Amino acid sequence: MFQLINLPYAPDVLEPAISAHTLEFHHGKHLRAYVDNLNKLLPGSEYESLPLEDIVRKAPAGPVFNNAGQILNHNMYFQQFSHKPQTAPSGRLAAQIEKQWSSLDAFKAEFVAKGVGLFGSGWVWLSAAEDGSLVITQEPGAGNPVTKGLKPLLTFDVWEHAYYLDFQNRRADQLNALWGIVDWKVVEERYR
Repeated sequence: MFQLINLPYAPDVLEPAISAHTLEFHHGKHLRAYVDNLNKLLPGSEYESLPLEDIVRKAPAGPVFNNAGQILNHNMYFQQFSHKPQTAPSGRLAAQIEKQWSSLDAFKAEFVAKGVGLFGSGWVWLSAAEDGSLVITQEPGAGNPVTKGLKPLLTFDVWEHAYYLDFQNRRADQLNALWGIVDWKVVEERYR
């Protein structure tokens, strides 16, 4: 049985990028619903004993994939933020961003543009390929780059429930605000 993750910070410390009110709905209601739904779907299925990432890799489009994908995506999303974030990547990750985009600002601009440009609901991801190169992908719905053989590192949620209470229809403003709370140490650890 999967459980709702605990947030690694108090609900109000990410403001103004993410308000306590948004976290109450986003984590406490939306993510909880995905966890509850998946736990109802798994008993007796071929996915019952698999880790979450394996369920996302193996399940076809449909209720099991959607709920497992949303749990995996949200867990990664919520765990990459901090009220005392490292403001920029370092080490291998910083070097690879510099190599591929020439600067952190250029990377951020492309990442936000991909998030804004995703039609409808979904996720924008920074992932690593097997050779260590980085790729930005748009994943609609519950999509996750693990289904493409990539290692997910960083994600921004572009479903309206992630930002509408705080930013209404200003998706770009919300995505740009999230840079101020990204804990690059978490992202770097995922890159290792």
